[in-house]
Amino acid sequence: MAYTTGIILFALAILISVSLHEFGHMLTAKAFGMKVTRYFVGFGPTLWSFRKGETEYGLKGIPLGGFVKITGMTPLEEEEEPIEERDQKRVFWRKPLWQRTVVLAAGSVTHFILGFVALWILVSFVGVVANPAYADQVAESQETARVSVAECVVAAEGGTAEDCPEGQVQGPAQAAGIADGDAITAVGDDEVTDWDSLIATVSELTPGEPVAVTVASGGTERTVEVTPYAAEAETEGGDVETVARLGVFVYTDPAVSPTVAVGPLDGVGETFAVTGDMFKETFIALGKLPSKIPPLWDAIMGGERGDDTPVSVVGASRLGGEMVQYEQWAMFFMLLVVLNYFIGIFNLLPLLPMDGGHIAIAWYERARSWVAARRGRPDPGRVDYLKLMPLTYAVIVLLGGFMLLTITADIVNPITIFN
Repeated sequence: MAYTTGIILFALAILISVSLHEFGHMLTAKAFGMKVTRYFVGFGPTLWSFRKGETEYGLKGIPLGGFVKITGMTPLEEEEEPIEERDQKRVFWRKPLWQRTVVLAAGSVTHFILGFVALWILVSFVGVVANPAYADQVAESQETARVSVAECVVAAEGGTAEDCPEGQVQGPAQAAGIADGDAITAVGDDEVTDWDSLIATVSELTPGEPVAVTVASGGTERTVEVTPYAAEAETEGGDVETVARLGVFVYTDPAVSPTVAVGPLDGVGETFAVTGDMFKETFIALGKLPSKIPPLWDAIMGGERGDDTPVSVVGASRLGGEMVQYEQWAMFFMLLVVLNYFIGIFNLLPLLPMDGGHIAIAWYERARSWVAARRGRPDPGRVDYLKLMPLTYAVIVLLGGFMLLTITADIVNPITIFN
């Protein structure tokens, strides 16, 4: 039930976000005196609407976004739909360039504001920023090979132990009496000096063969016998090999949180810093999108789904459902932050039919007119949108195909975090 609720909540949050995107267009357009005739949430048949002034507001049957109708977005629209004389000065494309730019960018700016405010709340009051004290403790534990023990582990040979989840066996270290906070100083005849030497030494052991392990705690040392289990580990080359493991990991004090809330004032600067990192990662991800198509296709055909492959609204909502199921609300809202930033940036790409494409055309027209004036030539006028239609349709087909690919992958082979 919690999983389904999470999916619905996340999908609803996306719908609200997109609706506010269109509201941003409408609000700025009205502020500049442009004529806005319609604002609807959803597409398809109208379920409910009302008119206030010159604008009709309403809700449509397919809740997959929304739209706002601003009169005369292009000269072509004005030719197709005659405009009354009194509204000629209120047509979008006749307004100053800076006003048109503000209106077109308002949707993305709305996403940025939503993302920033949500991130500021998380950073300031919830705690998503890395805790320096936790990082220091991890580094100290790695230097001294201080460990925490796993109660249950997933063994390559399978099996299920009592009091362990299905498919897991009791951790060898715990079974031998090693406790959280103990430092491993030797495995067999080999001295252990830090975490890396511990991993290297244990990897040379034979699973199933007992070995003497020396641990230090409270200034005293003791030796216990541990029987390593066979685990699957990924190599640097990406291959998977079977290695010996003890069932330990780097020690951290449960009282020290991995993250920390920095407060409302420090949260502003920290939010800007995190936002900058997210923007950078978003541009990197956009550049890698074409290379993700083959892995998505492989995932649909039954291959392993990579955690770094793109997800659709369907996949994001399923992840949101998992986060609610496991009560990871900070992750839930962080995913919404990432999604809002991504949509905002993607929508500003200089390609039609995105808002960024319209902005690019508007500034191209201004630059072209400026160059013509400098050369003493007549103003070339507006860009002919009809000539751009083939390119626009090509972009729509490409985006539609990519969306269909991600949706299919999210249905047949979804990315999961906890399940």
